[in-house]
Amino acid sequence: MTTILLVDDEKLVQRSLEKTLLRAGYDVLTAADCRSGWEIFQTNADTIDLAVFDLNMPDFTGLNKPGAGLDLLQKVLEARPALPTIVLTAYDEVNKARDAMALGARAYFVKGREQGLVELIQGILGKQE
Repeated sequence: MTTILLVDDEKLVQRSLEKTLLRAGYDVLTAADCRSGWEIFQTNADTIDLAVFDLNMPDFTGLNKPGAGLDLLQKVLEARPALPTIVLTAYDEVNKARDAMALGARAYFVKGREQGLVELIQGILGKQE
């Protein structure tokens, strides 16, 4: 089964995305901040097929930091450079999302259309399956 790591500090967003991904047939590991996301990644690095990170969430010290998701993105891609990653953003953060692409994210996605995220993931993973 395909496993997705989903890291988002907004409980409702995380739960909604998790349900959508589970319904689409994915196994989902969730975390609410950079530190726990990194710990889950380290524990499951060999089984994670794709990672989805919120752009803004608590950083590795637990403080809310704009762009903390980019720090986690960098760390994960240093450990597994070929891992497909997607960065979640709010509508007004598209320029930051472009920064994510420059760091190696495969795509960015504006929150709000869960089915669109599933289609994006299927498109990215479809090239590998």
